[in-house]
Amino acid sequence: MTPVVSLRVVRNDEAAVSEPHSEFASDMLAALANHPRGISPKYFYDAEGSALFDQICELPEYYPTRTELAILEGNAASIATQMGPRAEIVEFGAGSLRKVRLLLDAADAPARYVPIDISGEHMTQAATLLRRDYPGLQVKPVVADYTQPLTLPPALGGTGAAGGRRIGFFPGSTIGNFTSDEALRFLRTAARTLRGGALLLGADLIKDPARLHAAYNDSRGVTAAFNLNLLARANRELAADFDLSQFAHSAFYNAPQRRIEMHLLSLKRQRVTVLGRHFELEEGEAIHTENSHKFTIDSLRALARSAGFTPGPVWTDPESLFSLHWLEAPRT
Repeated sequence: MTPVVSLRVVRNDEAAVSEPHSEFASDMLAALANHPRGISPKYFYDAEGSALFDQICELPEYYPTRTELAILEGNAASIATQMGPRAEIVEFGAGSLRKVRLLLDAADAPARYVPIDISGEHMTQAATLLRRDYPGLQVKPVVADYTQPLTLPPALGGTGAAGGRRIGFFPGSTIGNFTSDEALRFLRTAARTLRGGALLLGADLIKDPARLHAAYNDSRGVTAAFNLNLLARANRELAADFDLSQFAHSAFYNAPQRRIEMHLLSLKRQRVTVLGRHFELEEGEAIHTENSHKFTIDSLRALARSAGFTPGPVWTDPESLFSLHWLEAPRT
């Protein structure tokens, strides 16, 4: 995730922006005004972007989703033992709710599921299907940016009829989208939210750069469409005039930083307008849209300790492509 300066929209010609879009407006304007240009990847995930990401997860080149699903499926019983009976599962960045089904199927009578996602429409549809398939489960969606302060339903607490421990679920190596400071801040907040419980965290591991390049530059161009949808979303929501044909998807592995970087590259010198404000982009200039940091098992465990968690079991695949970490939250 690339941090940007937060600007508030005050111009009269921007007054038509509805409140749910004001943060997107502010951050897009800031991204274009700053040098180098960069914006948070959280804005990928409107309904269209979320649907495109679901397609990415099915691509043959994109190993993280199927690898993490295999780890979850193969170790579901062990994870369920760690969770204990009547657990409440809180998923940060829930998306399509596909992975949590493996936990729900293995868990000992889970009491409640609280998915948190910024894309309300996408999550609401998925939650409706989940309620149908798990009629005895309380499902309480929270539409929010989980990187910001948020209010969750009060913990069920206790055991038996009420509820067991509160278990956080943060799959997909989304932790890799954060800077080091952002990752530490998120984990510290999660430790407080989950106190007395635990966090099940997915983390992508360092590997051959060629495999990483293929995963973020798929042959069907779905990842490119996902990246470019950020500009299409600005056109839809922020009265922008981005010509998508004049931007290219660029993704590469920055080895010294241990991260994949995604950018939108301007193919010519051009002027773009967002909410009545004009910006000049030079040929070859880029908007930095995402980082995806890769970890070693030891580096992730060290990060978790610094946030107050006590690392527990780690599950991985035979090729050591991906990892799932059990992190015990402090009791106080």
